[in-house]
Formats: sequence, C-alpha cells, structure tokens
Amino acid sequence: MSADPGAARGGARELAARYQERGDPLGWFEPLYSAAERGEGVVPWAHRVPNSLVVGWAEATAANGAGRTALVPGCGLGDDAEYLAGLGFAVTAFDIAPTAVAAARRRFPGTSVRYVTADLLDPPAAWRGAFDLVAEAYTLQVLRGPLRERAMASLAGLLAPGGTLLVVARAREESDPPGHMPWPLTRAEVESFGARALTAARVDLVPGPPGGDPPVRYWRAEFRAA
Repeated sequence: MSADPGAARGGARELAARYQERGDPLGWFEPLYSAAERGEGVVPWAHRVPNSLVVGWAEATAANGAGRTALVPGCGLGDDAEYLAGLGFAVTAFDIAPTAVAAARRRFPGTSVRYVTADLLDPPAAWRGAFDLVAEAYTLQVLRGPLRERAMASLAGLLAPGGTLLVVARAREESDPPGHMPWPLTRAEVESFGARALTAARVDLVPGPPGGDPPVRYWRAEFRAA
C-alpha cells in the first residue's frame, strides 16, 4: 500500500490517539507495523534508507566503530542499525514492536546486528552503562510528558563511561504550540540531558531530510557521558 506522507502521518496519529484514550500510550506501535506488514497501512518514518541526519553526523565526526558498541532504540526496519554496523560498530538494535524486529531480521539476513524486542522505558538490566554509542532518532518525538522524561533518563543510563548519545528529533521554539504527534522538542528539553550527568558536545538546529512537506527543522545533538 502506498500513501503520501501527510496521509501516513495522519493515520499514525489517529492510531496513537486511540491507544492514548485507552490508557496504553505505547500500544499503537505494534498495530502500526502489523498493518504495514499486511499492506493495509504505512509506517511514516520507515523510509528504508538510513536517516540522513544520522549519516550526516557520522560523516562530520568521521565515526569509526571499530572495537565499539552501539545501541539503536526504536530501530524500526533496521536501516540506521545496519548503517552503523557498516561503520564497524557492534550494534544492538531494538524496537517495542515485534513485527518491526522480525521485518528487520528478514530484510538483512546474515547481519551482524543483534535485533531484539525491548522497551526503552524498561530496558534489560544488562544494557545499563554498556554502550559506547546510543543513536536515538525519532523516538523521543513520539513520546510526551512523563513518558518522554522516563525515556530520556533511560537513554542516558545506557551509555558506558565516555560514551556518546546522539539525539535526532523534530524541533520547536518555546513559544510554539506543542503540535501533533510527532511532538517536537524544545531546545530546553534537548539540553536537559545535561542534567542527567551528560555533557553537551553540540546541539544544532538543522534542516530536515529533503522532500519534507511542510519543511521541518530538527535538533541534532551530541552528548557525552563522564
């Protein structure tokens, strides 16, 4: 099934709203991926290519994963995870939707990436403090309020000493309305990682991937653990 980006986002918003009303704010991800698997829907962020803002960061920093571990939360169909594996990282990638994880495994047979079904709000204890790189793109923006706060704390806790957290998320000004899902982050929200024992290396406001309609600005931020 094909759909224009606006229709795909609208369908995801309606699904998310229904689950919010049921008191299950994370329950909509699996039905979204399942519908797409059946050809009955579209996952609006699943472009089947690595996120250009993640690629841009890796190229700008000459990222070299040799001997380093990486974690990709909300990995979806696996493109960012595979890209980082191609840079030499030993990658673990997870999603809360089992259908997404199964699809990623099918897309990349023989991959070195370890794909796992897991919840960012309650990750395996063995992951705490375990990763040299945590590459978060588009996960925080589909959470809000206390769930976003919990997710941010969890992300910070997954970093090994000296590790790097990459955050890519839609941006808004403090004076802007919160908008619709995906809910953009303010600079203050992004910079609040600094209150979680991380140091900001850079917090950049950048144009979104080409072809956005309407054009969207994003935060691309890099933090380091002590």
